[in-house]
Amino acid sequence: MTVTDQPATADTNQHYDLDPDIFGQFLDPLRKYSSALYTSPTDTLEQAQRHKLRFVADRLGLRGGEQLLDVGCGWGSLILFMAEEFGCDTTGISPAPRQHEYIAEQAAARGVSARVHTTVGHFERLDLPARSVDAVTLLGSIVHMPDLGEIFRRARAVLRRDGTLYVSESCFRNAKARTAFDSKVGTEFLRNNIFGFGELRPLSELIAGAEDAGFSIIAVDDLTDHYRRTIEDWIANVNAAAERIDAHGPGQAAALRHYLEIANAGWGYTTKHYALTCRKAR
Repeated sequence: MTVTDQPATADTNQHYDLDPDIFGQFLDPLRKYSSALYTSPTDTLEQAQRHKLRFVADRLGLRGGEQLLDVGCGWGSLILFMAEEFGCDTTGISPAPRQHEYIAEQAAARGVSARVHTTVGHFERLDLPARSVDAVTLLGSIVHMPDLGEIFRRARAVLRRDGTLYVSESCFRNAKARTAFDSKVGTEFLRNNIFGFGELRPLSELIAGAEDAGFSIIAVDDLTDHYRRTIEDWIANVNAAAERIDAHGPGQAAALRHYLEIANAGWGYTTKHYALTCRKAR
């Protein structure tokens, strides 16, 4: 496992610099911090998150042994899973140093340190070798990246021919909804008080960005209902663990609950959650 040294705190997303134990209190055991995929009414959060990771693997066409780059790798759920389940050589990028410490510990515990690598930094600023990976993933991370065109261009540059890009993201339902709700109090709270930066875009902008960068769109999946249920499970976990979360600072549980409730308020009305799969055809 390799980790590139960078500053001690994430410089754009202070949310991810919270004590890792807080995330352990409300996420599933994999600490996957993006939409799950529920296949039945009785699925637990952990089962649904594993379903989602297998869904991503299927969309990427993984068969085993591929080289995969996860941009905004969070707590490492995807790179650890793909290394364990598919024998992939994985690299995760995140600006939050605490996440990398946790991933290193988990990789060692699971015996996959040789196949799991991480870099602390921003995808937009890193010098990555061209045509070096078979797949690139961005699960809930492109929302924190201001230059959409640059992200898609960089993703295409690091992919080999016929490589696949998977992006899942929360989006405004359309351009009209973005105009109406982008400056609302709840939106500003998430953007400034939680993340430091966040730019929800309509799906049409993501598709245009991918196509302008030279990608072919091969699948679009609507995961809105799955993310709504995911956040409901997270809120239930926050409520159950409120005392332990507040041990890290008074009001932490209330702030976390408020953030999640805002995030869950507009599904299907102002916001949607999509998975976009793209191919580098040439």
